[in-house]
Amino acid sequence: MTRLRVSHRPNYGSGKNINGANFHEAPAKPPYTVKEGPLGASKHVRIVGIGAGASGINMIRTLRRNMTNYEHVIYEKNEKVGGTWFENRYPGCRCDVPSHNYQFSWSPNVEWSNFFAPAPEIEKYLTRICEEEHMTDTIKTRHRVAGAWWDENRGLWDISVINMETGEEFRDQANFIVDASGILNNWKWPDIPNLKAFQGELIHTASWPKDFDYANKTVAIIGNGSSGIQLLPTIQPDVKKLYHFVRTPTWVIPPRLMSMKVMGGPAKDILSQIELDEKENFTQRQIERFRADSSFYRKFVKTIEQDSNGAFACIINGSPVQAFATSKVVQYMTATLGGDEKLCKALIPQFPLGCRRITPAPGYLEALRTPNTEVITEGIAGVVPEGIQLESGEVIQLDAIICATGFDNSFTPRFPIVGRYGNVQNAARNDVPKSYMSCAFPGVPNYFTFLGPNGPIGHGSVFTLSEHIARYITRVILKCQTENIKAVAPSAAAVADYGEHVAAFMPRTAWASSCKSWFKGGREHGPVTALHPGSRVHFFHMLERLRGEDWEYVYDSPARNRFWYLGNGFSTRELETSGDQTWYLEEEADRL
Repeated sequence: MTRLRVSHRPNYGSGKNINGANFHEAPAKPPYTVKEGPLGASKHVRIVGIGAGASGINMIRTLRRNMTNYEHVIYEKNEKVGGTWFENRYPGCRCDVPSHNYQFSWSPNVEWSNFFAPAPEIEKYLTRICEEEHMTDTIKTRHRVAGAWWDENRGLWDISVINMETGEEFRDQANFIVDASGILNNWKWPDIPNLKAFQGELIHTASWPKDFDYANKTVAIIGNGSSGIQLLPTIQPDVKKLYHFVRTPTWVIPPRLMSMKVMGGPAKDILSQIELDEKENFTQRQIERFRADSSFYRKFVKTIEQDSNGAFACIINGSPVQAFATSKVVQYMTATLGGDEKLCKALIPQFPLGCRRITPAPGYLEALRTPNTEVITEGIAGVVPEGIQLESGEVIQLDAIICATGFDNSFTPRFPIVGRYGNVQNAARNDVPKSYMSCAFPGVPNYFTFLGPNGPIGHGSVFTLSEHIARYITRVILKCQTENIKAVAPSAAAVADYGEHVAAFMPRTAWASSCKSWFKGGREHGPVTALHPGSRVHFFHMLERLRGEDWEYVYDSPARNRFWYLGNGFSTRELETSGDQTWYLEEEADRL
């Protein structure tokens, strides 16, 4: 019995092919002829990357290791590589993933100074990799992509690029676009009336001015997400007065080392062998041991990784692990806040642990109890020239307002991406963002992205995540390159099915609970659009194999025959003198 399926064609606005052609109407097929070339031959392709943060940098290496006969250029808008770790420079900025897991598996760094690396060290690490791996020739800094338009007939993207030093706009073209511009990249001001009316210093944590001196000033910090709770204890000792505006409570977990020991995970034993000072800096002797004893270092990295992977159990609603962790976090927050009833009510959430991003924040809760700090939960009516006016009418007079209010997490591209059915920006603005396994979109051929809708952005180190995503994208490109595929995109039906699973799964998790979170696009209620429906290992497992049946293909063959790539009967494996021509006799050959 044949099952008929309703079309799930995405609505990107215009409903038309960018070239005015009907994609589904094909001319009559010419007679088939055999391709004169061996099976395995790769056609030349040009790949344009967007962004030279961790994901873009890793993509360079993955392509180099797995492909030949290709061009690759990355356009990076900043003057240096590093992405978010180049841009975010606010005091106290650091990673909340253990340092030795916040690195590429292929470039371990034994010299991290702290259990949680500060931002400048991460930027330095990425810069060093680009230099040592000779990647700088691939990356064009101070170049911003301003738009991309798909040409169905040519099977190419036409790309508008702006040279930010000269102001010149020019066109490039590519067989494939790999968008690694990132989700935590496009920062935004809070939606507060008359924000720009303030006559003091108005600052966003993601655009921190190098010359800003906060010493002895009366300062407001708006927001208690990751940036706000790192910044506050860093500047609190030096400011005259600090007003902390909190709209929504947030879970602040005990120091990660304490948590790992209390939860009794795999890291408990090995941490007893690690030398750290009171600020969680590795001692010089510990760094020397990492350098000298590679087997111990490897064991340490893998054990901390395994421990971190176990965090997903805390997110499952009603699980014993979640109940135990919640009780311990409540105890910790209450004790650290000194049992202060007002602070506990303002800061300890009633929603489930994990509804908002779980963040370690050494010194944050302690700083809230200092004499020069005041927590304000009353709503903000607006901004006046001298400061912030509360809903009660009271005006808080300020020298500086610091907005730790995050980024645009709507998944709306910052520039037009015009595929078969129009501009992707329109769909992102008007509909619930959906993608295929977070890295591709229906009707947008030969376009891939890192950490798109329902990607694993809250699932630990983005470095190893980017390695898995890069390998997956490269498999698709390699398939196109060696099987004479001109255009590839996930089918709308596959994306709809994947979205159906995401929507059905998420209510099992704290992420879907009632709280304002960027996991839900800043809403209190609504679909979870920013996170993968499963654990970190679940995501890795999902990407291990390419589900070819979920994709739609357009072929290079003049007769549009999918087997044209089989060629003249010979294989590159028997024609290449440098390889093992009898690989099938090796022991590993029977492993699937």
